[in-house]
Amino acid sequence: MRILFMGTPEFARDQLTALWENKDAHGWDIVGVLSQPDKPKGRGYKLIPTPVKEYAESIGLTVYQPTTLRDEAFAQLLEQLDPQLIVVAAYGKILPRNVLDYPKYGCINVHGSHLPAYRGAAPIQRAIMDGLTVTGNTIQFMADGIDTGDMIAKDEVEIGENEDFGSLYDRMGKSGGKLLISVVEKIENGTASAEAQDDSLATYAPKIEKAECALDFSLSAQTLHNKIRALSPAPLGVAVLKNEKETKNIKIVSTVVVEKEGVHGEVGKILSVDAKKGLICAACGEGILGITALVPEGKGKMNAGDFIRGRKIDAGDVLLTPEFDKK
Repeated sequence: MRILFMGTPEFARDQLTALWENKDAHGWDIVGVLSQPDKPKGRGYKLIPTPVKEYAESIGLTVYQPTTLRDEAFAQLLEQLDPQLIVVAAYGKILPRNVLDYPKYGCINVHGSHLPAYRGAAPIQRAIMDGLTVTGNTIQFMADGIDTGDMIAKDEVEIGENEDFGSLYDRMGKSGGKLLISVVEKIENGTASAEAQDDSLATYAPKIEKAECALDFSLSAQTLHNKIRALSPAPLGVAVLKNEKETKNIKIVSTVVVEKEGVHGEVGKILSVDAKKGLICAACGEGILGITALVPEGKGKMNAGDFIRGRKIDAGDVLLTPEFDKK
Protein backbone atom coordinates (compact mmCIF):
# COMPACT_ATOMS: atom_id res chain seq x y z
CA MET A 1 0.00 0.00 0.00
CA ARG A 2 1.30 3.44 -1.01
CA ILE A 3 1.06 5.86 1.93
CA LEU A 4 1.52 9.63 1.93
CA PHE A 5 2.16 11.12 5.39
CA MET A 6 1.29 14.68 6.45
CA GLY A 7 2.41 16.10 9.80
CA THR A 8 4.52 18.76 11.48
CA PRO A 9 5.32 18.62 15.26
CA GLU A 10 6.72 15.94 17.59
CA PHE A 11 3.31 14.26 17.99
CA ALA A 12 3.21 13.69 14.22
CA ARG A 13 6.82 12.53 14.19
CA ASP A 14 5.81 9.68 16.52
CA GLN A 15 3.13 8.59 14.04
CA LEU A 16 5.60 8.65 11.16
CA THR A 17 8.12 6.72 13.26
CA ALA A 18 5.55 3.99 13.89
CA LEU A 19 4.75 3.74 10.16
CA TRP A 20 8.42 3.61 9.22
CA GLU A 21 9.30 0.96 11.79
CA ASN A 22 6.40 -1.27 10.68
CA LYS A 23 6.45 -0.72 6.93
CA ASP A 24 8.67 -3.67 5.98
CA ALA A 25 6.59 -6.16 7.95
CA HIS A 26 3.49 -5.06 6.03
CA GLY A 27 5.00 -4.16 2.67
CA TRP A 28 3.93 -0.52 2.98
CA ASP A 29 5.55 2.10 0.76
CA ILE A 30 5.79 5.59 2.27
CA VAL A 31 5.83 7.59 -0.97
CA GLY A 32 6.48 10.99 0.60
CA VAL A 33 6.07 13.28 3.58
CA LEU A 34 4.38 16.68 3.72
CA SER A 35 5.22 19.13 6.48
CA GLN A 36 4.77 22.83 7.15
CA PRO A 37 7.44 25.23 5.81
CA ASP A 38 10.49 25.79 8.02
CA LYS A 39 10.16 28.73 10.42
CA PRO A 40 12.82 31.20 11.60
CA LYS A 41 13.82 30.99 15.26
CA GLY A 42 16.29 32.62 17.61
CA ARG A 43 18.15 35.89 17.33
CA GLY A 44 19.62 35.00 13.98
CA TYR A 45 16.22 33.97 12.58
CA LYS A 46 17.72 30.71 11.35
CA LEU A 47 15.26 28.51 9.51
CA ILE A 48 14.52 25.46 11.66
CA PRO A 49 13.08 22.28 10.11
CA THR A 50 9.92 20.82 11.62
CA PRO A 51 10.36 17.69 13.78
CA VAL A 52 8.65 15.62 11.07
CA LYS A 53 10.94 16.96 8.35
CA GLU A 54 14.04 16.40 10.45
CA TYR A 55 13.11 12.77 11.14
CA ALA A 56 11.90 12.04 7.61
CA GLU A 57 15.12 13.27 6.04
CA SER A 58 17.19 11.29 8.56
CA ILE A 59 15.61 8.05 7.28
CA GLY A 60 15.81 9.02 3.61
CA LEU A 61 12.21 10.01 2.91
CA THR A 62 11.47 12.85 0.50
CA VAL A 63 9.86 15.85 2.22
CA TYR A 64 7.56 18.35 0.50
CA GLN A 65 6.60 21.67 2.09
CA PRO A 66 3.96 23.29 -0.12
CA THR A 67 2.52 26.62 0.97
CA THR A 68 -0.89 25.56 -0.34
CA LEU A 69 -2.69 22.33 -1.21
CA ARG A 70 -5.14 24.11 -3.48
CA ASP A 71 -3.10 24.91 -6.57
CA GLU A 72 -2.33 22.99 -9.76
CA ALA A 73 1.26 22.33 -8.63
CA PHE A 74 0.08 20.29 -5.66
CA ALA A 75 -2.56 18.51 -7.74
CA GLN A 76 0.22 17.37 -10.06
CA LEU A 77 2.38 16.29 -7.12
CA LEU A 78 -0.50 14.25 -5.73
CA GLU A 79 -0.89 12.43 -9.05
CA GLN A 80 2.85 11.85 -9.18
CA LEU A 81 2.97 10.34 -5.67
CA ASP A 82 -0.31 8.48 -6.28
CA PRO A 83 -1.03 7.49 -2.64
CA GLN A 84 -3.62 4.83 -1.81
CA LEU A 85 -3.88 6.15 1.77
CA ILE A 86 -3.09 9.55 3.28
CA VAL A 87 -2.20 9.62 6.99
CA VAL A 88 -2.48 13.01 8.71
CA ALA A 89 -1.33 13.97 12.23
CA ALA A 90 -1.18 17.62 13.37
CA TYR A 91 -0.30 18.80 9.87
CA GLY A 92 -1.66 22.32 10.28
CA LYS A 93 -3.56 22.74 7.02
CA ILE A 94 -7.12 21.84 6.03
CA LEU A 95 -7.21 19.29 3.22
CA PRO A 96 -9.37 20.39 0.26
CA ARG A 97 -12.00 18.07 -1.19
CA ASN A 98 -9.90 16.97 -4.18
CA VAL A 99 -7.19 15.74 -1.78
CA LEU A 100 -9.68 14.01 0.54
CA ASP A 101 -11.19 12.20 -2.44
CA TYR A 102 -7.95 11.10 -4.10
CA PRO A 103 -6.70 8.02 -2.19
CA LYS A 104 -8.37 4.64 -2.72
CA TYR A 105 -8.54 4.03 1.04
CA GLY A 106 -9.25 7.64 2.01
CA CYS A 107 -7.52 10.05 4.39
CA ILE A 108 -7.19 9.25 8.09
CA ASN A 109 -6.25 11.56 10.94
CA VAL A 110 -4.75 10.88 14.37
CA HIS A 111 -6.31 13.34 16.85
CA GLY A 112 -5.28 13.72 20.50
CA SER A 113 -8.67 13.39 22.19
CA HIS A 114 -11.68 11.13 22.49
CA LEU A 115 -13.80 12.65 19.76
CA PRO A 116 -16.27 14.29 19.51
CA ALA A 117 -14.81 15.97 22.61
CA TYR A 118 -12.00 18.50 22.15
CA ARG A 119 -12.13 19.04 18.42
CA GLY A 120 -9.54 21.58 17.35
CA ALA A 121 -5.94 22.64 17.82
CA ALA A 122 -5.18 22.09 21.53
CA PRO A 123 -6.97 18.95 22.71
CA ILE A 124 -4.24 17.70 25.05
CA GLN A 125 -3.76 21.04 26.83
CA ARG A 126 -7.51 21.55 27.20
CA ALA A 127 -8.00 18.08 28.66
CA ILE A 128 -5.43 18.81 31.38
CA MET A 129 -6.84 22.28 31.96
CA ASP A 130 -10.29 20.78 32.52
CA GLY A 131 -8.93 18.34 35.09
CA LEU A 132 -9.52 15.13 33.12
CA THR A 133 -7.89 11.99 34.51
CA VAL A 134 -8.21 9.96 31.29
CA THR A 135 -7.88 10.94 27.65
CA GLY A 136 -6.72 9.22 24.46
CA ASN A 137 -6.32 9.39 20.71
CA THR A 138 -9.01 8.96 18.07
CA ILE A 139 -8.28 7.90 14.50
CA GLN A 140 -10.94 9.11 12.08
CA PHE A 141 -11.66 9.17 8.38
CA MET A 142 -11.28 12.81 7.41
CA ALA A 143 -14.27 14.91 6.35
CA ASP A 144 -14.82 18.52 5.31
CA GLY A 145 -15.19 19.80 8.90
CA ILE A 146 -12.46 20.04 11.52
CA ASP A 147 -12.22 16.71 13.37
CA THR A 148 -15.76 15.73 12.36
CA GLY A 149 -15.05 12.49 10.48
CA ASP A 150 -16.26 8.99 11.24
CA MET A 151 -14.24 7.36 14.04
CA ILE A 152 -12.31 4.14 13.40
CA ALA A 153 -10.53 3.49 16.71
CA LYS A 154 -9.57 4.99 20.07
CA ASP A 155 -6.98 4.29 22.72
CA GLU A 156 -6.92 5.30 26.39
CA VAL A 157 -4.21 7.27 28.19
CA GLU A 158 -4.36 8.11 31.88
CA ILE A 159 -3.39 11.61 33.01
CA GLY A 160 -1.25 11.77 36.15
CA GLU A 161 -2.33 14.02 39.01
CA ASN A 162 0.69 16.31 38.54
CA GLU A 163 1.48 15.46 34.90
CA ASP A 164 2.16 18.38 32.60
CA PHE A 165 1.46 18.87 28.91
CA GLY A 166 5.01 17.95 27.84
CA SER A 167 4.88 14.53 29.48
CA LEU A 168 1.35 13.70 28.34
CA TYR A 169 2.07 14.94 24.80
CA ASP A 170 5.01 12.53 24.51
CA ARG A 171 2.99 9.58 25.81
CA MET A 172 0.00 10.41 23.59
CA GLY A 173 2.23 10.51 20.52
CA LYS A 174 3.71 7.08 21.17
CA SER A 175 0.33 5.56 22.06
CA GLY A 176 -1.18 7.07 18.92
CA GLY A 177 1.56 5.47 16.83
CA LYS A 178 0.62 2.00 18.08
CA LEU A 179 -3.04 2.68 17.40
CA LEU A 180 -2.23 3.91 13.90
CA ILE A 181 -0.51 0.68 12.92
CA SER A 182 -3.49 -1.42 13.96
CA VAL A 183 -5.86 0.87 12.02
CA VAL A 184 -3.79 0.85 8.82
CA GLU A 185 -3.67 -2.95 9.01
CA LYS A 186 -7.47 -3.10 9.22
CA ILE A 187 -7.94 -0.60 6.39
CA GLU A 188 -5.66 -2.62 4.15
CA ASN A 189 -7.35 -5.96 4.84
CA GLY A 190 -10.87 -4.51 4.68
CA THR A 191 -11.87 -5.06 8.31
CA ALA A 192 -11.93 -1.40 9.42
CA SER A 193 -15.31 -0.11 10.55
CA ALA A 194 -16.22 3.46 11.38
CA GLU A 195 -18.74 5.15 13.67
CA ALA A 196 -20.29 8.56 13.02
CA GLN A 197 -19.68 11.22 15.65
CA ASP A 198 -22.57 12.58 17.70
CA ASP A 199 -22.27 16.30 16.99
CA SER A 200 -24.49 17.12 19.97
CA LEU A 201 -21.66 15.92 22.23
CA ALA A 202 -18.96 17.95 20.49
CA THR A 203 -16.69 20.28 22.48
CA TYR A 204 -13.89 22.44 21.14
CA ALA A 205 -10.23 22.93 21.98
CA PRO A 206 -9.05 26.21 20.44
CA LYS A 207 -5.35 27.06 20.42
CA ILE A 208 -3.87 28.62 23.54
CA GLU A 209 -3.84 32.41 23.35
CA LYS A 210 -1.32 34.59 25.20
CA ALA A 211 -4.02 36.13 27.42
CA GLU A 212 -4.82 32.65 28.78
CA CYS A 213 -1.35 32.43 30.30
CA ALA A 214 -2.26 35.03 32.94
CA LEU A 215 -2.70 33.29 36.31
CA ASP A 216 -5.55 34.42 38.54
CA PHE A 217 -5.13 33.34 42.17
CA SER A 218 -8.78 34.05 42.92
CA LEU A 219 -9.43 30.69 41.25
CA SER A 220 -9.23 27.49 43.26
CA ALA A 221 -5.86 25.84 43.86
CA GLN A 222 -6.95 22.81 41.83
CA THR A 223 -8.09 24.92 38.86
CA LEU A 224 -4.82 26.86 38.87
CA HIS A 225 -2.77 23.68 39.20
CA ASN A 226 -4.54 22.20 36.17
CA LYS A 227 -3.96 25.36 34.16
CA ILE A 228 -0.28 25.61 35.06
CA ARG A 229 0.50 22.03 34.08
CA ALA A 230 -1.50 22.41 30.85
CA LEU A 231 0.75 25.35 29.93
CA SER A 232 4.02 23.63 30.89
CA PRO A 233 6.69 23.39 29.52
CA ALA A 234 5.44 26.06 27.10
CA PRO A 235 4.17 28.74 26.91
CA LEU A 236 3.93 28.71 30.78
CA GLY A 237 1.52 30.47 33.11
CA VAL A 238 2.52 33.97 34.23
CA ALA A 239 2.00 35.84 37.52
CA VAL A 240 3.25 39.17 38.87
CA LEU A 241 5.34 38.87 42.04
CA LYS A 242 5.03 42.00 44.17
CA ASN A 243 7.02 42.74 47.32
CA GLU A 244 8.51 45.79 49.05
CA LYS A 245 11.53 45.84 46.73
CA GLU A 246 10.12 45.24 43.26
CA THR A 247 7.35 44.02 40.99
CA LYS A 248 8.33 41.41 38.42
CA ASN A 249 6.75 38.76 36.23
CA ILE A 250 7.44 35.13 36.97
CA LYS A 251 6.49 32.11 34.90
CA ILE A 252 5.37 29.10 36.89
CA VAL A 253 6.59 25.72 35.67
CA SER A 254 5.19 23.25 38.19
CA THR A 255 2.95 23.15 41.25
CA VAL A 256 1.24 20.85 43.72
CA VAL A 257 -2.10 21.28 45.45
CA VAL A 258 -1.30 21.69 49.16
CA GLU A 259 -4.90 22.28 50.31
CA LYS A 260 -7.93 21.76 48.06
CA GLU A 261 -10.48 23.55 50.24
CA GLY A 262 -10.86 26.49 52.54
CA VAL A 263 -9.98 30.18 52.46
CA HIS A 264 -6.50 30.80 53.84
CA GLY A 265 -6.04 34.54 53.58
CA GLU A 266 -5.64 37.22 50.95
CA VAL A 267 -5.81 35.85 47.40
CA GLY A 268 -2.30 35.44 45.95
CA LYS A 269 -0.53 36.06 49.26
CA ILE A 270 2.57 33.97 49.92
CA LEU A 271 1.78 32.08 53.11
CA SER A 272 5.11 30.33 53.56
CA VAL A 273 8.38 29.51 51.83
CA ASP A 274 10.47 26.40 52.55
CA ALA A 275 13.82 26.15 50.79
CA LYS A 276 14.49 22.66 52.12
CA LYS A 277 11.21 21.29 50.78
CA GLY A 278 11.43 23.48 47.68
CA LEU A 279 7.94 24.83 48.17
CA ILE A 280 6.33 28.27 47.91
CA CYS A 281 2.77 28.21 49.28
CA ALA A 282 0.23 30.77 48.01
CA ALA A 283 -3.38 31.38 49.03
CA CYS A 284 -5.99 30.88 46.34
CA GLY A 285 -9.68 31.68 46.12
CA GLU A 286 -10.09 28.20 47.52
CA GLY A 287 -7.23 26.13 48.90
CA ILE A 288 -3.45 26.56 48.83
CA LEU A 289 -1.17 26.11 45.83
CA GLY A 290 2.45 25.05 46.24
CA ILE A 291 4.91 26.30 43.60
CA THR A 292 7.83 23.91 43.01
CA ALA A 293 9.57 25.35 39.91
CA LEU A 294 9.50 28.70 38.10
CA VAL A 295 11.21 31.01 35.65
CA PRO A 296 12.04 34.47 37.09
CA GLU A 297 11.91 37.40 34.70
CA GLY A 298 15.08 37.48 32.59
CA LYS A 299 16.39 34.20 34.06
CA GLY A 300 16.30 30.50 33.35
CA LYS A 301 14.20 27.80 34.98
CA MET A 302 14.95 27.11 38.65
CA ASN A 303 13.41 25.10 41.44
CA ALA A 304 11.54 26.91 44.20
CA GLY A 305 14.23 26.11 46.77
CA ASP A 306 16.92 28.01 44.83
CA PHE A 307 14.57 30.95 44.30
CA ILE A 308 13.89 31.12 48.04
CA ARG A 309 17.58 30.84 48.92
CA GLY A 310 18.29 33.74 46.57
CA ARG A 311 15.93 35.80 48.77
CA LYS A 312 13.73 36.65 45.82
CA ILE A 313 10.50 35.76 47.61
CA ASP A 314 9.21 35.58 51.18
CA ALA A 315 6.03 35.13 53.18
CA GLY A 316 3.83 38.21 52.83
CA ASP A 317 4.69 38.85 49.18
CA VAL A 318 1.76 38.74 46.75
CA LEU A 319 1.14 37.09 43.38
CA LEU A 320 -1.04 39.25 41.14
CA THR A 321 -2.65 38.62 37.74
CA PRO A 322 -0.75 40.21 34.82
CA GLU A 323 -2.58 42.17 32.17
CA PHE A 324 -2.01 40.96 28.62
CA ASP A 325 -3.15 42.54 25.39
CA LYS A 326 -5.96 40.25 24.19
CA LYS A 327 -5.51 41.17 20.55
